[in-house]
Amino acid sequence: MVVRRGDTLGQLAARANVPLERLERFNPGVDPRRLAVGQRLLIPTQQERAPSGGPYRYQIRPGDTFSGIARHFGTTSGRIQSANQGTSPTGLRVGQIISVPLSSAARTTPSSQRNGSRSTSSSSASSAPTPAPSASLPASARRWPWPLEDYRVVRRFGADSRGTLQPMLLATQEGARAKAVASGEVRFADSMRQLGDVVIVHHADNLQTVYALCERILVRVGDQVSAGDELCEVGQSNATQRYDLLFDLRQGGKPIDPRQVLR
Repeated sequence: MVVRRGDTLGQLAARANVPLERLERFNPGVDPRRLAVGQRLLIPTQQERAPSGGPYRYQIRPGDTFSGIARHFGTTSGRIQSANQGTSPTGLRVGQIISVPLSSAARTTPSSQRNGSRSTSSSSASSAPTPAPSASLPASARRWPWPLEDYRVVRRFGADSRGTLQPMLLATQEGARAKAVASGEVRFADSMRQLGDVVIVHHADNLQTVYALCERILVRVGDQVSAGDELCEVGQSNATQRYDLLFDLRQGGKPIDPRQVLR
C-alpha cells in the first residue's frame, strides 16, 4: 500500500481493512509521525499472523531473503534460519510460509516509538537466488504468450549496476489487464510490500508466475485459470506516472529470464 498526501497510519489501516495494531506489527520500522508520500507499507495477508510476543507467521514475497526480512522486522537472519530448519535461504518460494522470531527489542517496543530503517525491494533482492539455467527448464515452459497485449519492455530481467537481480517491467496503457501466460491455479491474490496488488499463479513442473504493481485483482485464491484469462488491472506508478506491470517467472523459487519462455 502506498502512502498518499495527508494519510495517517489509522487511515491506511482502514483502507487496507486491517486492524491498526496488526498493520503496526507488520511494519515495525515505520514511524507513524513521519509518513512520506509514496512510501509503501507491508499489508499482511490472511495467511499471516503477528502475535505480540512472536514468532510471526510470514508469507514470502517476490525478492525476499532472510536478511531482508530480518531487517524489516528488526531481528537477525540467523534467528530466522534457526526457526526454519530445513528451509534453504536460497530456495525460498513465493507464497511460502515461514516463522519469524523477533528480537527482544521488537517484542517490547511499539513500532510507533521506534525509528528503525525500512527494508526496500532492492535490499530484499540483493541476495536473491541465482537464476535457473535455461537448460533446466521443463518442456512445458515454451512459447508462452506475453502477459499484456500492448506493452513495451522498460526494464529487462537481469542484474542492475549494483548486482541486484531485477524482474522484468512492462509499460502499458491505462485500463490494461494482465493475463495468465499459462494454465494453472491462483495461489495468491492480495497486497504485498512494495509491490501493490499481486497475483501469483502456480503451473505444472513447479513453475510460478507473478503479476505485480496491479491496481485491481480480478481473480481469487484457488481459481483455475487458462492462458489468456484476465488476472488483474495494471496500476499507475507514482514515481513514473506510467502504467507498469512487474512480471516474474520462477521454477522452484529460482528466477527465470521470461524471454527464455515467452514467445
